[in-house]
Amino acid sequence: MRAPCGPIWYIPRMHDDLEQRKSQHLDLVQRPEVEPEESDPLLSCVRFVHRAAPELSLDQIELSAELCGKRLRAPLMIVGMTGGTERAGRINRDLATLAEEAGVAFGVGSMRILLEQPDLLATFAVKPARPPLLAANLGAQQLVQRGTGAGLRVMEMLEADAIAIHLNAAQELVQAGGDRDFRGCLDAVGELVAKVGAERVIVKETGCGIGPAVLRELAARGVRTTDVSGAGGTSWPRVEQLRARDPQARGLGELLSDWGIPTAACIAAARAASAGMQIIGSGGLRSGLDAAKALALGADVAGFALPLVRAHQQSGIEGARAELAGILGALRAAFLLCGARDAEALRASRRVILDPLRTWIEGLAG
Repeated sequence: MRAPCGPIWYIPRMHDDLEQRKSQHLDLVQRPEVEPEESDPLLSCVRFVHRAAPELSLDQIELSAELCGKRLRAPLMIVGMTGGTERAGRINRDLATLAEEAGVAFGVGSMRILLEQPDLLATFAVKPARPPLLAANLGAQQLVQRGTGAGLRVMEMLEADAIAIHLNAAQELVQAGGDRDFRGCLDAVGELVAKVGAERVIVKETGCGIGPAVLRELAARGVRTTDVSGAGGTSWPRVEQLRARDPQARGLGELLSDWGIPTAACIAAARAASAGMQIIGSGGLRSGLDAAKALALGADVAGFALPLVRAHQQSGIEGARAELAGILGALRAAFLLCGARDAEALRASRRVILDPLRTWIEGLAG
């Protein structure tokens, strides 16, 4: 007679683990240590030359921009960070509402969980909000493992205008059960571009930066929009270090907490490497002045996540609305004080680049 099966409750299901991880991530990013002091976006090394007589009115400043074929009223994107839990769903819906109000782009966090548990769509869906550009989000490894159909599926589920394919090797190496095989990601991205069109694909890092060599490899596969997401903001290896139970994983997370290319260097190097690439500059931007510096270095759009998520968690949608208004107000002020009517004029305005950013830019120029 066959023995009865033993209990199987101790075998974790992937989607249960993902839900728990996403909930932990939201708690952990509220803590200051996820932004390591050793990591710096180097935006402070960009100094604008003040124009005492701007010969401009504030209402003459033109902030509009284009991203992935969509017109934005301001060159900003609320980049993807969360999803998969009821709490995350509230954040996504509220921030998407603010993106619609301000006329800026919006992206959700990784939608991998929906491939296993599609009933969690409500934690990503943002209706009735409709930002001018709505981006789905999936890891490059999921394209390799599941094919381009996985990308199409999450785009259709969200009714998204575009999809951000994220690269996060450093985070995965620290994460328990994370990916360890990163072969085939570039070609998988190229296959997705061929299927949905270059205007609908954004390739993004998650806080370690995209250097010129990878940027050129992406461009060769048809990618036309990248979010360089450099080092200097939220460190996902540090987040995973704080989650880790294994001492070896904690040690690796500590070592990799400041790993990556600083955001300011990523933006400048990306623009030098590819004049035709649309660049989203994110990673440690915390103000409208930071956004202006990112644009001056060559970004088409500046990306924010953590400041708005924290403001929302502290004071709800009104807190996040005030944070976004402050970012936009400071951005307009920076334009005016440089005597720049629009982003093109801002990029043409005089600025001083200090070390170590100058050294980073020179080092990446090869």
